[in-house]
Amino acid sequence: MTVRSLQQPRGWAWTIAVVILKPLLLLLTRRDWRHGERIPATGGVVLAVNHTSHVDPLTTAHLVYDHGRLGRFLAKSGLFRNRFLGFFLRAAGQIPVEREGQGQLAYAAAVEAVRRGECVVVYPEGTITRDPGLWPMTGKSGAARIGLETGCPVLPVGQWGAHLLLGPYASRPDLWPPKTIHVSVGEPVDLSDLRERGLTPETVQAGTERIQAAIVAEVEALRGETAPTERFDLRRARAAERAAREAQEAAEQGQDSSTTIDEEGRA
Repeated sequence: MTVRSLQQPRGWAWTIAVVILKPLLLLLTRRDWRHGERIPATGGVVLAVNHTSHVDPLTTAHLVYDHGRLGRFLAKSGLFRNRFLGFFLRAAGQIPVEREGQGQLAYAAAVEAVRRGECVVVYPEGTITRDPGLWPMTGKSGAARIGLETGCPVLPVGQWGAHLLLGPYASRPDLWPPKTIHVSVGEPVDLSDLRERGLTPETVQAGTERIQAAIVAEVEALRGETAPTERFDLRRARAAERAAREAQEAAEQGQDSSTTIDEEGRA
């Protein structure tokens, strides 16, 4: 369902991807696409999307492509370590994101891509949601920072249904019957007042919150449900898990020490 013809050269990598993947997506999915025309036909733009499945980059890329753009996704660097896949992803203009320490390289590449007029796709959560209800989690600051620095529009995108094709962290897909992929593109998030104040930790945090709230609103509309008042915080959850694990290990060590003392006393 091509809504708008492609406005730029595909290149060989995108040509191969489209020839192979688009027929599969047409076969395995049904599409409920809403407001895709809000994606500008040309010019730099950031799409900020919620993340529920390892396949939702493919279903999102399908929407973006059929609205005349090539998505430049920020993808985890591990995907690029495979020689063949990494070569292919780089040829398709995808941007590797290091988990630790080198995030600035991905940020700089994304800013440069936007300034060249590219459509950059960001998953602010940074990983597939761990929320029990698959609602968007708290977001990282990349999308807001890019929008504030470049002045480009940041469009919130809600998507729902890709998890039925491949569940979060599932090892096997459920390919049949076809799954309906719901995607809604929101109006650009208004960051104008924050841009006037400059790029500071406070404006970045405020922008990040606005973007996440807008994504949640799109997902709520797709699901016909209301999201939890408090978003799942992955960092806080991991810290709690780590503290619980350390407490358990300390308790086990204490029990082992007590057992040793008792045995020595009996001897």
